[in-house]
Amino acid sequence: MSLYSRYIGPKLVSCLCSMDDISAERERVIPLARGVVLEIGMGPGLNLPFYNPADVTKVIGVDPNDAFLHLGEARQRSSHVQVEIVRAPAEALPLGDETIDTAVITYTLCSVEDPEQALREVRRVLKPGGRVLFLEHGLSPEEDVARWQHRLNPIWRSLAVGCNLTRPVAELLRQNGFSIQEMEEYYLGGAPRVIGFHCRGVAQAG
Repeated sequence: MSLYSRYIGPKLVSCLCSMDDISAERERVIPLARGVVLEIGMGPGLNLPFYNPADVTKVIGVDPNDAFLHLGEARQRSSHVQVEIVRAPAEALPLGDETIDTAVITYTLCSVEDPEQALREVRRVLKPGGRVLFLEHGLSPEEDVARWQHRLNPIWRSLAVGCNLTRPVAELLRQNGFSIQEMEEYYLGGAPRVIGFHCRGVAQAG
């Protein structure tokens, strides 16, 4: 791992993902979590302040990247909900089948190595009727924007420690056994369109 990937890149990504506009988006999604929660890509713990301790039993935060987890240690200590950190890739969750009530996926499908396998694992560990709360940026449906996303993706991926601009989030969910219960697609205000296309919603296995 390069010095940039270990020290600089994670801090840059953490700063971008904690901007006010993005925090406001998190606040619209995370309070919907219930029961035992799996959060893949826990990273610096930017969702932790938004969990409702009256509704959440425990948050199991999965992430293989120590550099990102280190940035979230203070948030883990001050969290109002119980937090268990599991150092593992989303593609191989060390959890039993049907053990999770809610899965939270925020700004993670862009960076996991194999998003399809990660979603299959999420589906495996969800209880029947369990929900996925998602908030992601990804591939725009507009051809001119998508064209620039593909052009810029190699540069962006290097700067943002593996983050991709070209993941089709809704399509990935549907192709891997999830039905989308509600979803909003939009460009995040103030962000360049090539990185600003977002989708936010709720899905169930089915």
